[in-house]
Amino acid sequence: MILTDLIFMKHELMITLILFILLFIKVGSKEWKNESVLNLVNILLFINFVVGFCCNQTGVLFSEMFRTTGLVIVEKNMLNLGTLIISLQSYTWLKRHKHVLEFYMLLLSTLLGMFCMVSAGNLLMFYLGLELSTIPLAALVNFDLDKRKSSEAAFKLIISSAFSSGLLLFGISLIYGTTGTLLFSQLATSITGNPLQIFAFILFIAGFSFKISVVPFHLWTADVYEGAPVSVTSYLSVISKGAVLFVFVSVLYTVFKPLAATWYNVLFILSVLTMITGNLFAIRQTNLKRFLAFSSIAQVGFILIGISGSSQAGAASVVYFVLIYIFSNLGAFGVISLVSAITGKETIEDYKAFYKTNPLLSWILAIALFSLAGIPPTAGFFGKFFLLLAGAAHGNYVLITIASLNMIISLFYYLKVIKAVFMDANEAPIERLIIPLLPKIALFICVAGIVLTGLMSVIYEYIYSLSIGF
Repeated sequence: MILTDLIFMKHELMITLILFILLFIKVGSKEWKNESVLNLVNILLFINFVVGFCCNQTGVLFSEMFRTTGLVIVEKNMLNLGTLIISLQSYTWLKRHKHVLEFYMLLLSTLLGMFCMVSAGNLLMFYLGLELSTIPLAALVNFDLDKRKSSEAAFKLIISSAFSSGLLLFGISLIYGTTGTLLFSQLATSITGNPLQIFAFILFIAGFSFKISVVPFHLWTADVYEGAPVSVTSYLSVISKGAVLFVFVSVLYTVFKPLAATWYNVLFILSVLTMITGNLFAIRQTNLKRFLAFSSIAQVGFILIGISGSSQAGAASVVYFVLIYIFSNLGAFGVISLVSAITGKETIEDYKAFYKTNPLLSWILAIALFSLAGIPPTAGFFGKFFLLLAGAAHGNYVLITIASLNMIISLFYYLKVIKAVFMDANEAPIERLIIPLLPKIALFICVAGIVLTGLMSVIYEYIYSLSIGF
């Protein structure tokens, strides 16, 4: 019985074990070299990723506060994969940093919180996981202690996170006051749609919208992305956002299922505003981190369309798209991270004629941007196709038409970057960069993921089969 319970929580226990190993190294008398620490951590993260596929069992613990399903296991494995890729990409930056162990302890603490959040079957458990994943993240954003922008970004993240957490906690209190329970399974039959519950639902939507950068709750995103180190920015845009999206789908499809007609209209408005705002502001950006910030906002608009489907296909399309988004966004951020760590350059202007000196990195960046734009045969095309297909289940072709037009707009600003890389002239392009082994492995994983995830239909079919509960 105890062994079974431990297997239910193996993802959380593995992260906790790695945290303790890093803590023992930190307090030990011997000081480790950065390269040794990085190699050890990457090996541990790889073992953690592999263990995620072994001896999987489903069930509930602690009176349904903690639950493990087939879909939850896949979601955690995706977050593990994304974290491993980010760790590999961070090698060049971290090997010159003074606080490598602290970085990984904060990073894995946030990941542990996300795992608790994804497995939550109780609103209180969800909130505790949310706070555990958010507070260390603010410290990571401020990890470049000598840069003022990093401190400003951390302050903005703390303020916006505190406000959104307060909204969520207020909504949880109202839900508990009107139903007398916090369990997802019981709330699904206790929500009646009375005024207090509608108000609580609005608070939930607002709180979640802050976390995933939905317009008009997105104002912190670009500044935080620009001020944070590139590796932290990629973690924010992919891992943090992906975990919250997983929970968002679970809460809407279970707790607020009786209010589906209401939240469909809300998601319709929010998705349109988010797509249009993200795309229009992305066109104006010159800094690549701000550019990808508004790109990620626009991508969330498409994800909301898939969620609005309120079906098994809707849940599957969101999880499938997050997997594709991990490969695509980390492919782009991987190149930017490497260039930033070596040269400090982060603007689109800096990347003019980048292809002449760095053809391999240029093609990786182009493939990642093609996938983000949804150009076939990259995985991004199939991801957006399934999102739109799920959203079309309600027969709202106005929403699908708006989304299609926004995909055309997004082509302009993605191709603007590709034009700078391959076609524009530059008298002093970025010098030829030597790619270390670990970042090179991470980039090839991203490219392989972008190609294979779209072409191998079995991946979507497997995720769809696990989404049967929705």
